[in-house]
Amino acid sequence: MEKEKDIEEGLSDKSDREVDEEYEDKKEFAFPMAPIIRLMKDELDDDKMIRSRVKVEMNLWLEKMCRKIAKKMNESEYTMVELDDFKTAIEPYEMVDEVEHERHRIVASLEKIKMDCDSLIRDVNRKFISHGESEWNEL
Repeated sequence: MEKEKDIEEGLSDKSDREVDEEYEDKKEFAFPMAPIIRLMKDELDDDKMIRSRVKVEMNLWLEKMCRKIAKKMNESEYTMVELDDFKTAIEPYEMVDEVEHERHRIVASLEKIKMDCDSLIRDVNRKFISHGESEWNEL
């Protein structure tokens, strides 16, 4: 964590070229930078460029995620970490897409309920308020 803060503080006053040279010289990251950059570029449009700070932060974030998952796997009571332990540890992160899909489904259902309620309110107002006014006018 302290290493992360030191790197972040050092980035605030440096250009991208200086940052590139620094992370290549120090190699203080948990993962090699080139494969991470390659993966990012594969997913980005061809006209996009990636700032050095983004590359560094991605590497630090991946390290943080790896540590979280490793800590979760360490909670296993067995000496050998198995694939099931790994799958259990990554489950919350794998479910993000499913949770987002479920959120959209619930919002759509609520919108439909809201439209039904608005329709019922219009029906009630049309039937009871218009009839009620005509009855009052006759008296």
